[in-house]
Amino acid sequence: MQKEPKGPLSGIKVLDWTMWQFGPVSTMMLADLGAEVIKIESLDGDHGRQFGQVSGIGSQAYDGITSNYFEVLNRQKLGIAINLKHKKGQEIIQGLVKQSDVFVQNFRQGVAERLGLGWENLKTINPQLIYGSATGYGPIGDDSNKPAFALTGEARAGSLWWGGPEDETPYNLHGVADQIAGIMLSHGILAGLVYKERTNMGQKVETSHLGSMMWLGMMRDGIGLLEGQELKRQHRSNMNNPLWNTYKTKDAKWIAFSMSQGERYWPIFCDVLDRPELKSDLNFSTSDARQENKHIVISTLDAIFEEKTFAEWETILRNSDLIWERVQATLDLPNDPQVIENKYLVPFDHPVIGESMWHQLPLTFDKTPVDTQKMAPSLGENTEEILIERLDYSWDDISSLQNEGVIL
Repeated sequence: MQKEPKGPLSGIKVLDWTMWQFGPVSTMMLADLGAEVIKIESLDGDHGRQFGQVSGIGSQAYDGITSNYFEVLNRQKLGIAINLKHKKGQEIIQGLVKQSDVFVQNFRQGVAERLGLGWENLKTINPQLIYGSATGYGPIGDDSNKPAFALTGEARAGSLWWGGPEDETPYNLHGVADQIAGIMLSHGILAGLVYKERTNMGQKVETSHLGSMMWLGMMRDGIGLLEGQELKRQHRSNMNNPLWNTYKTKDAKWIAFSMSQGERYWPIFCDVLDRPELKSDLNFSTSDARQENKHIVISTLDAIFEEKTFAEWETILRNSDLIWERVQATLDLPNDPQVIENKYLVPFDHPVIGESMWHQLPLTFDKTPVDTQKMAPSLGENTEEILIERLDYSWDDISSLQNEGVIL
């Protein structure tokens, strides 16, 4: 079970009693940073192992053993399967808590407490413990115990109006709340570990879908709150600034421009496009004119960009001072030289799934580099070695626990 120290959190021990996405993302990030993370599952496993579809696309499940969904959220972890409704199962986890730095759970309020795994109980076992708790709507308030998944958190936070067509229909963000809330929780746990290092004291760290999504939209919504009005969604054909927009090329590829300083970049843009006449046209010459005549401007630029292929435009734009980029799709990423060079995706040969590409934490450390090394654990993969090496159980103890239905 021991491995060569790798990553800035090497030596930190984390107990991960989470399921689905929110909690597993936070603990996977800690594992990516080098912490030893033990994923605690029930005897029938994290429900994510059977999850067969994401965003309308099949996320292949492999006979209940694992799924693509489960794998991408639980890499780098060790795994144990415990019956936490059994007193001896609770005792196993409490024994591991004594040796751990972090405990993370994302169950509805009251579940952990009923199983003896709430903060008030665990802090008596290990006062230095950092206890991470993930909820839908925050730790207090009338809705603090309300069940939630990503979409409900996104809905409550106002984020379903951020993107999509300019109509009265909410736009599905496909699990963004789980991802940002997991990132936020790992951020809080890291802060808790710093506090523990300074004071030798643990504490409870909590975040929610609602609060995390509101924070993600802070710049956009902050302006709306200060102005006292809702910010509107904008289709590309209705953008006020044509230099902050996307355009389709002759071969149906897209280019994104990201220049908020219209007065500075418009003359350069016109010269690069070899359309100097647009600089003096009264419909185009100032930012105010371009906003007032935005439909004329955008349709004119649409026609210009459809004259050439992406490769032709890339040659023209590559050495310019414009801020632009190709619009890529997911399957373009493994062939992107920047992605390859920075190891944002790494190849992995999974014994069940086969050869695939895995995301790697996009952080670099010159002294403690991170490295994606391990697939997600099979159900109960490390139960026996953890009980023997960590808690001094014997093989006879293991057999007895299996016979009593405490472990697999």
